[in-house]
Amino acid sequence: MFKLTLSHTRSSARQFFCLALLVLFSSTALLQARAADITQDDLANELAVLLRSARLVISNNQELINDAEKGDKGLAPDKVVAQAKENYKKAAGKELTKAADGSQLARAQKAMLAAISEVMAKNQALINEKGKGFKGFLPAVFARQVAENFSAKMNGEISVKLTAPKELIRNRLNRPDDWEHSTFVQQFKNPNYAKGQAYSQVVGGTFRFMIPEYYGATCLQCHGDPKGEKDITGALKEGSKLGDLAGAISLTIPKK
Repeated sequence: MFKLTLSHTRSSARQFFCLALLVLFSSTALLQARAADITQDDLANELAVLLRSARLVISNNQELINDAEKGDKGLAPDKVVAQAKENYKKAAGKELTKAADGSQLARAQKAMLAAISEVMAKNQALINEKGKGFKGFLPAVFARQVAENFSAKMNGEISVKLTAPKELIRNRLNRPDDWEHSTFVQQFKNPNYAKGQAYSQVVGGTFRFMIPEYYGATCLQCHGDPKGEKDITGALKEGSKLGDLAGAISLTIPKK
């Protein structure tokens, strides 16, 4: 009786071990299959939406950030990253894609989340400074810093840039290159082009992607009417209207 029980136990253990391996291999294969299904358009769009989602946190907290009476604003890096993920889920209707370890998507997700965290960490002293109202930590400033940090982390594998039509450029670092300028003129400004639709193209083996952005109500505080009046930053307002083309998030993935 004892030998039979021991044999049965060993057999069960082997079956359990084989089942565990099967589950592990199946999960790995599923992740690899999902990674293979991710197109460059999917990858670029996910990164763009994640960047927008993080920027929304800063946009929604501008009044808090510029509160001269309050010290700690409660915008620690981990909290902003968590809120960015929540905003992404609402915008995309899903969680961030489960990327296979070592995949380009996994590296890009990690780099973007790290960039968001590091930019917030770097600006904590400014954000929490008491006695100072307007701090210049605008959504556009935050997004540019995150894009630069992300691009540096990806070391040329993927780059992200905030850009706009030439007539709307305030920071020369955001000036559109020839392809971006052409996309603004021929696609996003075309009345027949679907508003909000991203545009991508392979140019000389390099994948280019742009997703247009439009002025929201909060944007018009600096970019709306009256045209020519100085905004809170000292720049001149453009006289833009709600829903007007404001710029784009541009991603580049060079040929391997």
